[in-house]
Amino acid sequence: MERFKKIYKQGVLEVVEIWVDTETGVNYIFHRYGDAAGFTPLLDKDGKPILTPQ
Repeated sequence: MERFKKIYKQGVLEVVEIWVDTETGVNYIFHRYGDAAGFTPLLDKDGKPILTPQ
């Protein structure tokens, strides 16, 4: 089983994806624009990671 699973993708040149860690349920957002990219946890309004139930 793969640890990370992509659950959402938007865009071609400017890409936004949401990935889920299948072991912890934590959601991450990946953003790429040109040669720059970032991968960080998605947080709720209280600063806690957004979780997907396993």
